[in-house]
This record gives sequence, structure tokens and C-alpha cells, in this order.
Amino acid sequence: MNQSQLIAKLRVQLQQLEQQVLQYDASLPAYDYKLLEHLERFNDELFRQHGAKLIPCVQQIRDNINQLEKQLQLQMSAATVARTCERIQDRFSALKRAMATTAIDVKEQQQQKSSKQRYFQKKQSQQHQSSGFDWIANQVMHSSHRLYEELNKHLNWEKKILFKIEQLQSQLDTCHSTAKIALQNDLLLMHRRLGKCRQAISYIEDRIQVFERPQQNNHR
Repeated sequence: MNQSQLIAKLRVQLQQLEQQVLQYDASLPAYDYKLLEHLERFNDELFRQHGAKLIPCVQQIRDNINQLEKQLQLQMSAATVARTCERIQDRFSALKRAMATTAIDVKEQQQQKSSKQRYFQKKQSQQHQSSGFDWIANQVMHSSHRLYEELNKHLNWEKKILFKIEQLQSQLDTCHSTAKIALQNDLLLMHRRLGKCRQAISYIEDRIQVFERPQQNNHR
């Protein structure tokens, strides 16, 4: 395959993907759209995109293909061309994966929304002891320094879980059908852990505000 054929093939593949994305965006239920509206669905290194609609990602892939065409015309180094090709491939895979895992993303957002609603109801009724995170308050409530340490620990856990989710999603794209169910179960488990971790982060942040508020009032 020569260079012209390569570029032509990539553009045909992108055109096919664009039709899938347009259909995806148009068929996304309004409730799901609202849930995903503020969700960061990609690493910033992959796409500059936030929210439910995925069509902005198609133009970014198109820009990469145009960039590759210029690099080939200018006979740039093989390493430079290879990096661009790899980026195009990664973006194709990530965009397809985002469409395939929408149900998981929506379920996670529903769980987070429900968790936040339950949490604020408990907060208003001053029933923090039944929140499920009272062990954090019991251990570190006496010290804002300890609270920040606990917060950093949970933020690190969140990063590790997100990295594991990306790994599992990547494996899911290339695995055999016999292993797909096990990977999907592992992925759901990691999303549940992510939800619980983020619940704990929200709780700790609220505890920090409660702890520091009297100190702020004393300095007035």
C-alpha cells in the first residue's frame, strides 16, 4: 500500500466512523445526555472533548490524518510518522470504545447522582454517622492535617482505579468472546470501586469544610 492509498483508506474509515458517531449522538436519550453532559470521557491527551456528544472527536481525527498526509509529503522521519499513525489508531479505538461503554458510563453517573442525593439528605438531617464513612471521621476528624492526608490517599486511589479501568477497556476491545464476560464483570467491579472512592472523597472534603469553618470564623 502506497502513501496515497494509506491516506485514502484512513479517510474512508473515518467517514464510516463519522456516520456511526452522528447516529450515536442523535439517538442518545435526553436523560443520558444530561447525565454525561459534564463527564470527562477521555484522557486530555486523546481528545479535547467533554460531555455527551462525540462528533467533535471526529474532526480531531481528521486533523491528524491531514497532519499525517503533510508529514508523508515532506518526507519527515519515520519516527514522526509512526507517532502520528499511533495517535490516529489510539483515537479511533478510544472513540469506538466510548460509544460501546456508554451504558457503563451512564450507570456510573446514575450511581453517583443517587449517592450525592442520599448524602446531602443525610447531611441536612445531621445523620453523618450513618453515611458509611464515619470511620474516616473517627480516625482523623481531630486534625485537618490528617484529613488532607486521607483526601490525598483517596485521590491517589481514584487515579489508580481510573488507570485500571482504561486497561480493562483496552483489553475488552481486543479480547476473544470467551474472555469478554469476565472482563466486563471486572470492569463493572472497578466502576463500583470508583464510585465508592469518589463518595469517600466527597465526604472527606465536606469534613474538611466543617472542620475549618470554626477556625475561619475565629479569625474574623
